[in-house]
Formats: sequence, C-alpha cells, structure tokens
Amino acid sequence: MPLFEAIRLALAQIRVQKLKSFFTLIGVAIGVMFLIAIVSIVEGVGRYMEDDLIGKLITKNSFELRQRPNIQMGDIDESEWRSWRSRPRITEEDVPVVIAALPPSARWSIEGSGNVTFESRYAKPRRVTIQCVDGAWFDIKNLGVSDGRLPSAQEYELGTPVVVIGEETRKHFFPSVNAIGRELRIGRVPYTVIGIAEKQGSVFGMSMDKFAIVPYHTPAHRLVNRFKVLDGITIQAPTMQDMVSTMEVVRQTMRIQHKLRPGIPDDFSLQTKDSALAFWKKIQGYLVLAGIALPAIGLIVGSIVIMNIMLVAVAERTHEIGIRKALGARRSDILAESTTLAVIGASVGIAAGFGLAALIAAVSPLPAAVALWSVVVGVLVGATVGIISGVYPATRAARLDPIAALRQE
Repeated sequence: MPLFEAIRLALAQIRVQKLKSFFTLIGVAIGVMFLIAIVSIVEGVGRYMEDDLIGKLITKNSFELRQRPNIQMGDIDESEWRSWRSRPRITEEDVPVVIAALPPSARWSIEGSGNVTFESRYAKPRRVTIQCVDGAWFDIKNLGVSDGRLPSAQEYELGTPVVVIGEETRKHFFPSVNAIGRELRIGRVPYTVIGIAEKQGSVFGMSMDKFAIVPYHTPAHRLVNRFKVLDGITIQAPTMQDMVSTMEVVRQTMRIQHKLRPGIPDDFSLQTKDSALAFWKKIQGYLVLAGIALPAIGLIVGSIVIMNIMLVAVAERTHEIGIRKALGARRSDILAESTTLAVIGASVGIAAGFGLAALIAAVSPLPAAVALWSVVVGVLVGATVGIISGVYPATRAARLDPIAALRQE
C-alpha cells in the first residue's frame, strides 16, 4: 500500500476513535511542548548571557586585567577568595608599562568604579554607580550617546569635570528639563552633563541605565579608588588571534612588573568573555539535558497510551485487519496509524511549545529563543514514540491469519 494511502487510512481511523486519539495526542503533545519550551528558555538565557549581559561587560576580542576576575560564576571556596584578596592591586603605575607593551593595533582603557552620592536642583540626592575612565573606553564598550557628546581628548587629559549619564540617571535628576549643559554635583563637586548614553536595557528586570561616566582624572576617581588604585585595564585587539597573543604579552609584562619568578602563579587576572562564561556553559549543558530528560517521562507515558490504544484497536478491528491483509497490507501499513498519531501530537506540542516559550518571555524577565534543533528533535521524538509504541501491536496484527481474522465479527 502506498505511504500516503496508509496515512489517509490512519487519519480516518483516528477520526473514528476521537476520544482515544485525543488523549493520546495530549500525552505526546505535552511532552514535546515542555521539551521545546524548556530548551527555548535555556537557549534564550544562554544567548542573553553571552550577547547582552557578559557581552556588554566584556566586549568582543577584549580582555580585562584586574586583581581578581570581575565576573565570578560557580563555586569559589574560601581559600581561593583569600588568595584573590591577598593579591596586589592594579595601580596607575602599571598602566604605562602595559600600554608600552601593547601592539599598535590594540586599544586600551582604564576604569575605577563605585557608588557616589549625586545631587541636582531638580531631584533628591541619590547614590549612583560612577565609572571614572580613560583611553578608548567608549569605543571598546561600543557605547555612544543618544543626545549630546562624549568627552574630548583634552577633557580626559585635563580631568575636566564633565559627565555622561545613563537614561535612568537622567530621568531621576532631570525629570522635566533637558539635562545637557546642566549641573550635576558628584561628591559635592559640580560636573557639567555633556551626554546621555544610549539605552542599555535591563538584566533580568534590573535596569542597566543607572550610571554616570566621567574622565578618570576628575576629582571623582579619588572617591572610588584611593592611593592610585585602579579597578582594571581593558584591552581590545582587532581579532581573536591577536587578542590571544596580546594576552600573553600582557601576562609576561605584568609578571615582570610584579617580579614573579618562574613557577609562581600569576597574582592578577586576565578575563575574557569565554572564560567568564565557562561555568555558565557547563550549567547550560546540564539544563539542556534536563530539558530533554524530564519531558521524556511524559513521552514514555504517551507511548504506553498509544501502545494500549493500538492493542485495543487490533482486538476490536480483527475483521478489518483480515480484509486489509487479504488485500496485501503489510505490518508497516498497520504501523502507520500509531506513527501518524504520534507525529500529529508532536506537531501540536511544537506549536504549544512556541506559545509557552513566548508567554514565559512576555510575563517574566526570562528570555526565550527557540532552537531549530529542538524542533527537529521534537518531531523525531514524536515519530520514534509512535513507531516504538506501535511495533508490538502491529506485530500482533501482522501475525493474524487472514482466514481466521475474516471469520471474526
């Protein structure tokens, strides 16, 4: 019997047994739905972490030189914490040494950050995260302004008290007036607002636009890092290969700067986006496995239901099976019904999985990104469930003697 004819007969039989088919479809659909939804959320969070969260903190082809890793994920025991805290801080004296060792194509920036009280004539004082920067900080972070301008090279060099603020900072301190050109007091020192940074959005519901950025040599840097201490130096190379070689140059330079003998571990951190995401990638793999394994329980239940229905169908339709076998039906033709049923259930589950993932992304801060491979897996799993659960009933039907089957009513 042609494949399409077998599927047509299978669909006709499904319509006859609506209630049984409905419950079978539900079993398969729920399993596939949760597979698609869970994998979509895990994939979405993974892309969000890589592109929007970590990707904004450590940009493409860049790395950070710090006392200890800026982004810390995973289990860190007390001894490792003590080791990090005992390391020497990165200081202003390290900057010219590192810059001199960099290749001409590399870009660099320095940063000191902390929370400082801000004041304006138009709002109550509030503590805001401030970043004191120098070098190509805005270029490396790929951050521009939606209004106004960025600090000039002369303002960086002279430590002119100018400030670029985030959108949330602007809304609080200048709720009803244009902020550009107005005064914002930082640690009671007046600064002139020269730019409004492009919106950065939010991270799991928390705004990333509550910040202010000033040239490093302004008085504010003494409020966040004293004794010529820096939070870190960021270096960006044109390509990944250049970044790897530049990292090794910086490592050797800092080892010489800190007078570390061969065999002594580094007393500083060089962190890239990949190293910051290493622990998350490991967790993500476990979550994907869980996202496949847990819905599999529902699919097993669905396969048992399908097998039960097929066994009942074989018992109830012995006469029909005898006619079909007498006309040349094969075991694969009888198997088509269970496979068709499972594939329809998987298709319904895929559509429901898309909807559930979109719903979760809409009502919660969890992002979702449907992975194409999960859709393919959903269809294959549904077909496999149908085939496996239909093999035994189809085998029983195939073993029926056509003559004996035709005698039954």
